[in-house]
Amino acid sequence: DLVQFVTGYGSTGAALVGSGVDKLIFVGSPSVGGHVMRAAAASLTPVVLELGGKDPFVVCDDVSEAELDRIAQVACRGVFQNMGQNCAGPERFFVADAAYAGFCSRVGAIASRLKCGPPLDDAEVDCGAITMGRRQMGHYQALVDDAVSKGARLLVGGYTPSGDDPLAAGSFYPPTVIVDVPESADILQTEIFGPIMCVVRVADCGAAAANDDEAVRLANNCDFALSSCAFAQSAPRARAVAARLEAGMSASNDLEGSTYLSQSLPFGGRKQSGFDRFAGIEGLRGLTTPRAVCDDALEWLPFGLGALLRTAIPPPLQYPSRGGGFDFASGLIELFYGEGVSLKLRGVAKLIGAAAK
Repeated sequence: DLVQFVTGYGSTGAALVGSGVDKLIFVGSPSVGGHVMRAAAASLTPVVLELGGKDPFVVCDDVSEAELDRIAQVACRGVFQNMGQNCAGPERFFVADAAYAGFCSRVGAIASRLKCGPPLDDAEVDCGAITMGRRQMGHYQALVDDAVSKGARLLVGGYTPSGDDPLAAGSFYPPTVIVDVPESADILQTEIFGPIMCVVRVADCGAAAANDDEAVRLANNCDFALSSCAFAQSAPRARAVAARLEAGMSASNDLEGSTYLSQSLPFGGRKQSGFDRFAGIEGLRGLTTPRAVCDDALEWLPFGLGALLRTAIPPPLQYPSRGGGFDFASGLIELFYGEGVSLKLRGVAKLIGAAAK
């Protein structure tokens, strides 16, 4: 009974939300997350929302050729693993001008050699099908076409298989690399959730710090903020850039999804990616009910001393009032919080006067 599975569509979800559960954790789209939150508000049921993302992947200008080889493989693994259908996965790649050509040539070469198709009978297949079918592939194509119409260039893929193409028989979208993507492209704001790498050139601003500032600006110009990562030859530089990225999770010189591998870390985002956390200490505590408790610490003292030390209302403050309550209270405040000896002495005098009434 600890874990129970309930399957169904919207009506099933609505019934679950309104069933009187103590807390809800929802993973899905921002639009459906809004419906869940509104429904839960009727009963004041607390909600944790994880609503997807468009994770940025920043490459600084100091990376060596050998480091670019490593980064290119990491980038392709992040985008094309599970055909990009990951909650935390890189979708936007911001590459410094000095590293741009080398990065694009490497990821283009890798993506062009990936084998796409049914994986069960061929161990060399790199990319399988899209789980959400042809409708999702139409979503991919619309985003790619919009970006190209605004000046982006396709290096690999970017089309929906049709006709005699063997991939046309199923829900297969080819691994895609699109470069020179402008800020105005919809694909930089809309979650893809698919095998499409969008590469943005970070202009040379004349100095390393300025280049990093521009990369951070571009990366943070998005309504989603789930996870993020930054790569640099200098580890401190990578950490500094990653720390400035608006996201619930971040990694330096590693794929941002690596934070999920450690279940002791909290998982969740900001902005349209949702709020609150699951997993980690924070997530476990979120599934508990905090309770503040006060108790007599000296109750154990013998000979009735514990009872004598129990909280009691001083006579000047007891009901009904005898007229000294205000002086007694203000005297306590001046005694404990008054600045200087004179104010503290005045407080003592008030206490004595109030006690005599």
